[in-house]
Amino acid sequence: MRKPLLLILFFLLASHTNIKAQNWGGGIDQESFNWGFSFQYIASEFKIIRSPNWQDVFLDYEQNNRPITDKLNAINSPLSTGFGIGFVVNQRLNKNLDLRSTPTLVFNDRLVDYQYELPSLYVPNDFTDGKTRQKIAATMVEFPLGVKLKSERRKDFRAYLLLGAKYSIDLASGKKTNDMDKALIYKVLKNKKSFGSYEAGIGFDLYFEYFKMSPELKVSHSFGDVLKHENHPFAAPIDKAILRNFTFSLFFE
Repeated sequence: MRKPLLLILFFLLASHTNIKAQNWGGGIDQESFNWGFSFQYIASEFKIIRSPNWQDVFLDYEQNNRPITDKLNAINSPLSTGFGIGFVVNQRLNKNLDLRSTPTLVFNDRLVDYQYELPSLYVPNDFTDGKTRQKIAATMVEFPLGVKLKSERRKDFRAYLLLGAKYSIDLASGKKTNDMDKALIYKVLKNKKSFGSYEAGIGFDLYFEYFKMSPELKVSHSFGDVLKHENHPFAAPIDKAILRNFTFSLFFE
């Protein structure tokens, strides 16, 4: 009688341990719907496609076509950094597939550098060494929707791939960039009010006792031009500006 009782206790203990292991991470893998929050570090740049006459001296049409810039020698967009905070909304479709949305508020300026020909004839004195930089202020609300393809879970670890798209709205558009009263040489570049992007990423689910943390690396690419085109020296040389983001995120669910 004692031996069967010990066997029963052994199997009950093993079963309890197995259930506990499966629920590691707060039992999140057994839920059909869950939510969380995120912190993001973002690096952005423009892929700039130049206009056919991008190097030409810019003429001030308001001043009888008087030249106000020198010949443009180079134009490029260095990486600029920012951060974002947001939420996670996750719908489990099956064991290895989730539908996922991560609405995020993003603070991230974008940069464009210009190098003019020297010696300078027309460029204002505050353009050091013929150089000037345009900073496009952006406060974005982003609404991504993606599919998360998950590997099999190995103890407290799981890898995943993410594919999706997002819609972005610039809250700073038209507020921080009001330059109606400025001369052409002091105009600023501006984003479009809204645009779409496609994105792909890779990440890892790390399970702790009561929650899951997911570090993720993601690349996004706007579907097309995100620049608001105006007739001034900094917008005219650019035919298209395509936005690329590199995002490192930490998700807590």
